Parts: sequence; C-alpha cells; structure tokens
Amino acid sequence: MENEKKYLFDKPENVQRLLYFLYICCALLLALDFVIHRHVMHSWENLWGFYPLYGFVGCVVLVLVATWMRTFLMRPENYYADEGKTDYAETFNNVEASDDVKNNRTKRHSNGTGDNDVDA
Repeated sequence: MENEKKYLFDKPENVQRLLYFLYICCALLLALDFVIHRHVMHSWENLWGFYPLYGFVGCVVLVLVATWMRTFLMRPENYYADEGKTDYAETFNNVEASDDVKNNRTKRHSNGTGDNDVDA
C-alpha cells in the first residue's frame, strides 16, 4: 500500500487549487465582458452575460436530450453477463431440429472446441 503511485489530484489541496484557478478564470472572463467590444450579428448578443447563459442553457438541453435518449438506447444491467451462457438443452427443446443436428451440436460443444459456429 505504501508503494502506490500518488497522482496530482489525489491530494485534496491540489483539487482546491484547481477549483480556485477556474473560479479566477471565470471572474476574469466575466470582467472582460465589460471591456471587450464584440462584433455581434444579432441584437441579443449584446445582452450582458449572453454567452455564459447560452452555454448553460445548451448544457441543460444536452443533458435533457441525453436523458430522453437513454430510454430507448439503454441496455439491461446484465446485457453482457448472459452472453455465452446459453443452455443448449433448453435451446434444443424449443427449436425443432432433426436428431442429427442435435447430436452434432452437442458433440461439437462438448469436445472443448468452444462456442464457435464455424464448421471445420
């Protein structure tokens, strides 16, 4: 345990320093919003704090859309866990196949060659 490598953000004071740095950058950019003249294309870009507000609203919309997409893209928790654990006896009972096919599949699976469906 003592020989574990220490990374930069393992120390809480380094994380706190990074947060202070980001806060200072945000305050500096906000102060520059009063000083820098922007060449705007639309009138709403002249509003004070338009770009931070636009970015915040964009992120919120992104999270909401991703949450909605999750409903039809998400897989069950055990999606990959059940892969390769097929019960061949149950498969043979559910699928009508000839005795030759059943015996061939059972023999090929039981000889240790794996789950490959390649005929050798």
